[in-house]
Amino acid sequence: MIGRLSAGLSLVAASLLLAVHPAPAEPRSSPAEECAACHGLDGIARSADVPHLAAQNELYLYNQLLAFRSGKRPHKEMRYMARSISLAEAQALSAYYASLPR
Repeated sequence: MIGRLSAGLSLVAASLLLAVHPAPAEPRSSPAEECAACHGLDGIARSADVPHLAAQNELYLYNQLLAFRSGKRPHKEMRYMARSISLAEAQALSAYYASLPR
């Protein structure tokens, strides 16, 4: 129960962070929704070649997003995705996925 509440609060926090930023010229789904397409909203990937993010270490997730963003960790799709989110969004996503149960 507490784990679900924590995950819910993290998602709310991520949503609030996203609401603070001005709207882009074109409609964009939230970063959590974009990540969920491959990694699952529950952090459990639906494909064998995509890693699960649920219950991963928050700092690890954040650092990996920064590494994808900079190109230090090469991955075509993840570099594209990481470059389209702000540092605050990366932090909120990391906290959200880290808060999810395995």
